[in-house]
Amino acid sequence: MSRLPHVTWLRAFEAAARHSSFSAAAEDLNLTPAAVSQHIRLLEQHLGVNLFTRLPHGVALTDMGQAYALPIRKAFSEMQDATSGLFARRRKRHLHIRTSVTYGALVLAPQISNFSALHPDVELHMTTAVWSDRLDDRRIDIDIRYGTGNWTEPHMWQLSHETGMVICTRDHAAGFGDPPDIASMAADRLVLVMGSEVEWQRLSSHYQLGLGQAQHSAKADSSLMALQMLLGGGCAGIIHESFATPYLDKGLLVSPFSFRLPIREAYFMIIDSDALNRSEVAEFRDWLVGGDLAGRGQDGA
Repeated sequence: MSRLPHVTWLRAFEAAARHSSFSAAAEDLNLTPAAVSQHIRLLEQHLGVNLFTRLPHGVALTDMGQAYALPIRKAFSEMQDATSGLFARRRKRHLHIRTSVTYGALVLAPQISNFSALHPDVELHMTTAVWSDRLDDRRIDIDIRYGTGNWTEPHMWQLSHETGMVICTRDHAAGFGDPPDIASMAADRLVLVMGSEVEWQRLSSHYQLGLGQAQHSAKADSSLMALQMLLGGGCAGIIHESFATPYLDKGLLVSPFSFRLPIREAYFMIIDSDALNRSEVAEFRDWLVGGDLAGRGQDGA
């Protein structure tokens, strides 16, 4: 026999074999008992064998029916698994995050796989901005922003308590003595981060160093850009310790002095009011505030 039986006959047979009842199979398949009985009769005629013994109450598989039921049930199960595995649409939760360029690249991005491992059904959309002072894009659920925290949004958590440190290449530090002289370095060539141009003066006042003005300075619009400029050598800069640490750990840059400058600004997480009650937003907030990436968080609501 080369022609396969009709799939509806096989489906009726599988359900009746599973339930040992045409009536129960009919309820399972949303058919009438008469329709199930007809499908099985046509299947038996097609195969030329009796698959069921009709009893006063229900039915029982014949030996041939029992042997046939096993592969048919397996075939339907495998088709279900293949269909579910390949074509079932899994519900994804979406989370849109905007972060500063440097915080996103050096702090958040290297750790984001940890969040994804905990919440694999959350699809992250991450964008960066050099300067951001308001949630001006309705698509953004969470904004990670640098400043003093004096914004108008009601839902705010502080993520960091920053200190600044002088960093440069090892060769550049060696050019100012052993140990290096900070006054000579500060008077030479500096890279300044826009918005933080006064950090050398603040460092001087904090430690009473009496530092003068640099002969030459260049400006970068982000700490990430400043770090790349420092890697080129020939200059020094004051960079947040959290940003500098990966470069120091790899030996790409050094911090030749023990001075640590308290930074007045910090990184804050601001959450849009409409997004606050969504589970994926709460999960990301708790992960970021409660994990190693953040210090003690504060709800500014």
